[in-house]
Amino acid sequence: MLSLPLHSWPGPQPSWQQGILLIGTRHKPGTSRAEARERIRQALGSVLAQTLSIRADAISFPRNPGNRPRVLIAGRAEPGLSISHEGTLSVAALNLHGAVGIDLMQVQEVPDWETIACDYLGPHTTRQLQQVAEEQRPTAFAQAWCLREAMLKCAGLPLVEWSDTTQPPGRSFTLDLPATVQGVVVLPDAEDAWAPGLTA
Repeated sequence: MLSLPLHSWPGPQPSWQQGILLIGTRHKPGTSRAEARERIRQALGSVLAQTLSIRADAISFPRNPGNRPRVLIAGRAEPGLSISHEGTLSVAALNLHGAVGIDLMQVQEVPDWETIACDYLGPHTTRQLQQVAEEQRPTAFAQAWCLREAMLKCAGLPLVEWSDTTQPPGRSFTLDLPATVQGVVVLPDAEDAWAPGLTA
């Protein structure tokens, strides 16, 4: 998979690439999930106001617990938004032109990885993971898990056990992150495929 840069916030103003924006925020250890959610939304609101040259009050984040995150921008069609949290890092992916999915996972030993892979990642991915060297498997498993979650998020689907009907199509990209964390972004399949480096 191609790798995409994650823009840290606060920091230099990030740039859009064909309507796609990726930002990340760091939190102090012990930060609650509720705080992390609030901070990434505040960061996204600030970035949107600056990069789109709009007022902060033109941006809102409707709350609907248990459902996908949403952002509304006055005068624009509702963009796709996906958010993920892992440890002290929160990330957000926004697509002005459609759906998007993003997911993070800490690289760590998963004792029952094979059972989890069979249940959630499918037989093909499980076979691939079985062939990976043991010392590299935690990284490979984390990336495969992120890919699965990000694909489901992009399709607006919850995490469910594997079946041929629960593997939506999509174009995937890894995030440029420290080796201790894996991250994947998924965009819908399209005729005019988005490619990194093309600006909005």
